[in-house]
Amino acid sequence: MYKIPIIGLLFFSILACSSKPKTQVDNNERIKAKAKLAKVYCEKNKMNLDVCILVDMQIHSGKKRFFLWDFKGDSVLTSGMCSHGCCSGGWSVDETKSDPEFSNVPESHCSSLGKYKLGKRGYSSFGIHINYKLHGLEKTNNNAYKRYIVFHSWDIIGDEETYPNGIAESWGCPAVSNNFMKEMDAILKTKKKPLLFWIYN
Repeated sequence: MYKIPIIGLLFFSILACSSKPKTQVDNNERIKAKAKLAKVYCEKNKMNLDVCILVDMQIHSGKKRFFLWDFKGDSVLTSGMCSHGCCSGGWSVDETKSDPEFSNVPESHCSSLGKYKLGKRGYSSFGIHINYKLHGLEKTNNNAYKRYIVFHSWDIIGDEETYPNGIAESWGCPAVSNNFMKEMDAILKTKKKPLLFWIYN
């Protein structure tokens, strides 16, 4: 009988492990790593050092991937479902639930990656009629304001995870459930210094 060399077995073991889907532990470590970078950025740019918002687009849209991070407690305060842009796909369906595309181009209907400053609280025609303007701070998202990319709620997004199904895809806005927006709004409207809103992949 042909025997696979030990080195070959090691190679196949490593390959098998690397192909496994990300676990909650992986996601938690990734969030912590991003939070450390976020704190350095906020300190350097005189932004809010109480909390920041982290949105991990590597996480399937049917899972919670919007995180309010507490800098002082070094932990997630709360998390929720969050949409991404449909790009050339269908608005309000979940065609790109596990592999979203991103763009900074107007009319692309894509979400844009990068760091944002959370702007003024205003009126939204969606959800609970509250939105927060988003000001892109990088080349990958500096068109966000003129593209009307805002943080808002949407009636068709629920509170619970839907995996393996995704949630409705927007025209680029990071939208959340109505209940989660109420929770976020109660916190965000009390913050004085500019707050970091970071969408990454």
